[in-house]
Amino acid sequence: MIPMAEVHGSYSVALAMLLLVGLLFHFAAASVHDYAGEKFAAKGNAFVLHGGSEGLYASVPSSNATGESFIRFERITFIRSEEAASSKKDTGKVMVQAIVFEVEDRETIGGSAYGGQRAVCCTPDLAKLGVCTEGMIIHRASAQDLDWPKVLAASFKGSDLIATLPSQTIPISRTGMYNLYFIYCDPSLDGLVTEGKTIWKNPTGYLPGRMAPLMIFYGSMSLAFVLLGIFWFSQYAKFWREVMPLQNCITLVISLGMFEMALWYFEYAEFNETGIRPGGITFWAVTFGTVKRAIARVLILVVSMGYGVVRPTLGGLTSRVMMLGATFFLASEVLELVKNVGVVSDISGKARVFLVLPVAILDAFFILWIFTSLSITLDKLQARRMTAKLELYRKFTNALAVAVVVSVGWVCYELYFKSTDIYSERWQSAWIIPAFWQVLSFSLLCVICALWAPSQNSMRYAYSDDGSEDFDSLPLKNSQTHIKGQP
Repeated sequence: MIPMAEVHGSYSVALAMLLLVGLLFHFAAASVHDYAGEKFAAKGNAFVLHGGSEGLYASVPSSNATGESFIRFERITFIRSEEAASSKKDTGKVMVQAIVFEVEDRETIGGSAYGGQRAVCCTPDLAKLGVCTEGMIIHRASAQDLDWPKVLAASFKGSDLIATLPSQTIPISRTGMYNLYFIYCDPSLDGLVTEGKTIWKNPTGYLPGRMAPLMIFYGSMSLAFVLLGIFWFSQYAKFWREVMPLQNCITLVISLGMFEMALWYFEYAEFNETGIRPGGITFWAVTFGTVKRAIARVLILVVSMGYGVVRPTLGGLTSRVMMLGATFFLASEVLELVKNVGVVSDISGKARVFLVLPVAILDAFFILWIFTSLSITLDKLQARRMTAKLELYRKFTNALAVAVVVSVGWVCYELYFKSTDIYSERWQSAWIIPAFWQVLSFSLLCVICALWAPSQNSMRYAYSDDGSEDFDSLPLKNSQTHIKGQP
């Protein structure tokens, strides 16, 4: 007899890999998980279908049903082919099981006999040891709650083509990241498909646990953009005769940001109410956000080049800047649509990396071009002794440098967070990662608004043709000589 600790040790490799893949995709799966002809995949000695993974908070003790947290199974049916049914010669039962467990209890799933390869399904050797029933999922009771994990079963009898899982509701009494897998062990069920749905609910609504704080966050960001808009538009209306083209671009970015934050808030509110992600609202929230980010990057780039402040046009660079902005928009739009609107389980991890890389490369190119342009602009402003504009650009450069340093630091933290939390055990704080980028971009926008706010002195920062040589055509060395020669 082998020790129980050896039989019920850590996860099997197959189930661990499946759990990881499932957790990577759970974020956009929605709280109403529909299964329409879903097929099982072979993992080790089991055939497995990931049914969902979400962070769930414990039910709130209350007589009001809104405080309940649960996972509900509705009309779950398993359909096998006639060939599979006819190939089963005996009249015994063939079972499909559903197992629900909290991520901390993952080590209660799987086992091995005599130190062999770990398995999800009970093997003949383990059955002989009396620790499980052959053909069933290997599991033991959780140390936290003896009633967990929850295992449900549907049986095919004889030549039946359909097996139905009893409709029932599993109440959640412990906060955690919960996982659902449908598993069968009998190879004769090859080609089995699943129909039906499960409903996952938190005490405050249908939003998955890690997404729930984002509804409050986007509501707060909407208010922040309204306050920024009130400041900016009041200045804009007061000094409209002094407004520069750059300030019109800033107005557009603020307006897009207000729409984006409001749409995200309503998207999460609708999701929380119905359990189904509203595709239309999500699409427009993504699009407004992508347009805003593309315009903001182009705006920072052209400001760095001195457009509207020390030069009237970008000359031959206009088409290149617009091309870069359009390319960034397309790459970012595709990535965000896949993350938020598309069905995540339809795209592999490698494909997602393939979508992230173009956005990262374009961002790096923007940063390189921006700081190169800023260096040239600062040198020329200093050479021409444009003190007011030089001071403005130094503040702008410092703000951008701080933003880049903070961004690099946060990227490192994000990589550390994800690499050390492969099972999403820190799901309650995961919302901070996307929220940070919104706060950082908003803070940078506030700095730009403070530096370029419409005022009675706005035009002194604008480009003016004083009859001297063109700013771009004037070499730096000659410019310094020209200035020294002035009285």
